[in-house]
Amino acid sequence: MSVRSAEQEAAIQAALDRLDLDTKVSILAGQDAWSLPGVPEIGLASIVMSDGPVGVRGTRWSADDPSVALPSPTALAATWDRELARQAGRLLGQEARRKGVHVLLAPTVNLHRSPLGGRHFEAYSEDPLLTAEIGAGYVAGVQDQGVSATVKHFVANDSETDRFTANVVVSERALRELYLAPFETIVAHAGAWAVMSAYNAVNGVTMTEHAQLQIRMLKGEWGFDGAVVSDWTAARDTVATANGGLDIVMPSMGSPWGDRLLAAVRDGRVPVEVIDDHVRRVLRLAARTGALAGAPESVPAQDRPALADGERLARQIAARSFVLAANAAALLPLDPSSLSSVAVIGALARDARVLGGGSATVYPAHVISPLDGLASALPGSVTVSYAVGADPRTRLEPASGPPWSGLAATFTDAAGLVLHETALASGAARWMDLPSGVEPQAIARVRVRGLLTAGQDGAHRLGIRGAGRFTLTAGDDVLFDDVIRPESDDLAMLFLHPPELQLPLRLKQGDSVEVSLTQLTGGSDGPGIVSFALGYGPPQDTEDDMLAGAESLAAASDVAVVVVGTTDDVESEGFDRTSLALPGRQDELVRRVVAVNSRTIVVVNAGSPVELPWADDVAAVLLTWFPGQEAGHALADVLLGAAEPGGRLPTTWPAVQADCPVLATTPADGVLRYDEDLFIGYRAWDRTAATPRYPFGHGLGYTTWAYEDISVSGRRVMITVRNDGNRPGREVVQVYVSPSSTDVDRPVRWLAGFASLAADPGQRITVTVDLPERAFQIWDGGWRTVPGEYVIEAAHSLADRRLAATLRV
Repeated sequence: MSVRSAEQEAAIQAALDRLDLDTKVSILAGQDAWSLPGVPEIGLASIVMSDGPVGVRGTRWSADDPSVALPSPTALAATWDRELARQAGRLLGQEARRKGVHVLLAPTVNLHRSPLGGRHFEAYSEDPLLTAEIGAGYVAGVQDQGVSATVKHFVANDSETDRFTANVVVSERALRELYLAPFETIVAHAGAWAVMSAYNAVNGVTMTEHAQLQIRMLKGEWGFDGAVVSDWTAARDTVATANGGLDIVMPSMGSPWGDRLLAAVRDGRVPVEVIDDHVRRVLRLAARTGALAGAPESVPAQDRPALADGERLARQIAARSFVLAANAAALLPLDPSSLSSVAVIGALARDARVLGGGSATVYPAHVISPLDGLASALPGSVTVSYAVGADPRTRLEPASGPPWSGLAATFTDAAGLVLHETALASGAARWMDLPSGVEPQAIARVRVRGLLTAGQDGAHRLGIRGAGRFTLTAGDDVLFDDVIRPESDDLAMLFLHPPELQLPLRLKQGDSVEVSLTQLTGGSDGPGIVSFALGYGPPQDTEDDMLAGAESLAAASDVAVVVVGTTDDVESEGFDRTSLALPGRQDELVRRVVAVNSRTIVVVNAGSPVELPWADDVAAVLLTWFPGQEAGHALADVLLGAAEPGGRLPTTWPAVQADCPVLATTPADGVLRYDEDLFIGYRAWDRTAATPRYPFGHGLGYTTWAYEDISVSGRRVMITVRNDGNRPGREVVQVYVSPSSTDVDRPVRWLAGFASLAADPGQRITVTVDLPERAFQIWDGGWRTVPGEYVIEAAHSLADRRLAATLRV
């Protein structure tokens, strides 16, 4: 133990000794949605938590407190770059400190078990080693700033359907070798300070109550000395959670602790020693993050990294994450000097989706769309034209920017007295905690208003997104005054995905009208959650007219850039996907554009795989995940050759959904069986006759690589590669291990390590990859090394293995 750690532990013990039982119990559960109560008498400040993982939203779910928005976690994994992941973590630790946040609720290290998983954009990969390496870098970076990361969701929370109640039945071997492996690595090598316990059950035991996994394994076998926090509202049983290894219950709403836990201690159902262990872990979390006076912080201010440039890093990560899946006839990178016109097509090219939905939502100060990025990067001699082509969105975006001005929210009581008023960046009214000084029972109405100035003639679309009693007015006209019924009794779904009603408003160009959307709340003794939005969409042509317009524009342009992707209706937190097909008429759009312009580049913006039935017909396919606030700048950098697309697939990309070896995400009678055992992702594809569209690890660049030599000494592998192209580039050398003899109980091969390198044309680079002992072990009640001969392969991707050597273990 270091001197600093010893001083911390002494301060923690001194603080613990000064607490009575009532106070001990009080600091183990949230005082509101995002924080634990402080105890000034011992110098304990309130510990503040915030969602991540691409930014730091803070305690207010609104755009009035912007955060940097980095590319999605899947994008970060696509970089295959541990150091870049650490830089991302450091930036977010920096953001957390700026916002007064001690605990960042990220990263998510669940696996891409099925491509239908609705929240895969928030997780890294189908592979446990890649997940662990990127996650460890991220956690180390966050904690370099003296902010706690929270590794989640522990464990087997790999899909969203019935996530609160699903019982995941999985073999102990698969649990250890796949699903627990990233958590174990991050606890061991990055020293995570917090872990979040999941909603689901594993093998019959709810995770927040799972003593076998949380106490005996996580805290015992792995030596985790941090705090285990519940996912929000995941704790249900007072005694079982306290005795099952949970240290912190969040949020205050619906907590089973407080007075009930106090009673359970006093009548002997929960030992005092258990409470003391929970409290010690909370105090340790406080000490590490600077929330316990008298205890040295784990990272003093002078030891923290220098402030990072968030815009620069967001742009760098995005470009590095883009996977060039296909580049027929080497169309990319484009040469601007050879172009006179570029068509940019697709609703998602103008209205960029740069992050996933749900709790991962943050509000950046700006977003660069693909259209804006390309228009600003191309020289004035190149005409950039835009067509919608197809709009896959069924819901309206919250009103924002031109043609809106003066957006604001007002809270009033029954007498019309204004309780609170604030400007809004958009028409979204979202508060999980009400503004300071506003009590739920005092609120009678919440009103969002703004001035709409029509930019064109036609039927402008207004939307009411929410559940409850609403009045929508435009000037003196009442457009709606009635109740919108909820579609679900799931509070999380009501907050994240409320129902929507759309209404037309006919205006002429230049008309201005004040639009007001009021929710009647009638006062409440509840938690005071506000969640509704005033949506807006400009007048729009018919679907057929939009497709015809895009086709005409593409035919008249030198190059067509078509942006397609998923929407938050089909890919978000709270539900799984039912189809891998792109929503709306986007496939038809691509087919019609490429039919009139062979130089068509398709940019696919999705957090996880989608079907691409036209992929063999277009000139280039670029996968961009959800690329963060600098999306358009990064896209222009890559398409025009200022940066190389550096990404490699962190998950297998199927040609058609029916080929996928693992799809099930829906429990049967409450049970989700992982009957595929070890065989998910490429481990499963290797056992099928089907060939995916793009294999795990796939990704092209703007140069080519010759793999020249491989040597193995012990578990150290050395690979020499040469850049045999004509421009500088970056390569990710992937190392796979496979048993020489067939073993039906083991995968054909598995990723055992990787290294990235950059080289100039003609330059040779030798990289070293140290293979972990675990690469040669299986779990059969304990970790056991399987002796024998193994083939060690150096690869550009799983399907493009270049060199091989043997190793006897």
